Amino acid sequence: MSISEAPKFIVDLNVGRLARWMRMMGYDTLLFDHGEDYRMIRIALDQARIIITRDTRIMERRVITSGRLRAVLVNGDRPEEQMRQVIEHLHLDSDFRPLSLCLECNQPLVERGKEEVVDRVPPYIFQTQEQFVECPVCQRVYWKGTHWQAMTRKLRGFVQGQSGGSVDGKAEQAR
Repeated sequence: MSISEAPKFIVDLNVGRLARWMRMMGYDTLLFDHGEDYRMIRIALDQARIIITRDTRIMERRVITSGRLRAVLVNGDRPEEQMRQVIEHLHLDSDFRPLSLCLECNQPLVERGKEEVVDRVPPYIFQTQEQFVECPVCQRVYWKGTHWQAMTRKLRGFVQGQSGGSVDGKAEQAR
């Protein structure tokens, strides 16, 4: 699946933790925290995004029941269950494009040379890591360290139906 063919998402605040995980997989995912449901629906329609929510009232809207707009109703209480449900329901690839989007602001990450980040990452990280990417909007710098490795294992576990702990982990980042 190419980037242009990949589904895009809008995640309701009631399952907001999923936005980071969807971004970790490389899926363009907005976190909707602007209030009224009609606004989320309008954004989803305008930008061809799939809604992910726990709100049963949204699922009853004609635009969704008619099939004009896709939406996933998440039932689980735990983020692990919710993520597994989304991956299974939409047949998502946990290895789609890992570490290609900023986990905070959903912008495409840009490769940076070591010398470009020397003053922006801890000294040990600078000495032990060779590849860095940066968000051009919020200027966060990411690298494939132990947190990233743990997150990718967690994502693979979701696909394989394993829990593997909490979903509160973060990819390494520096500001």
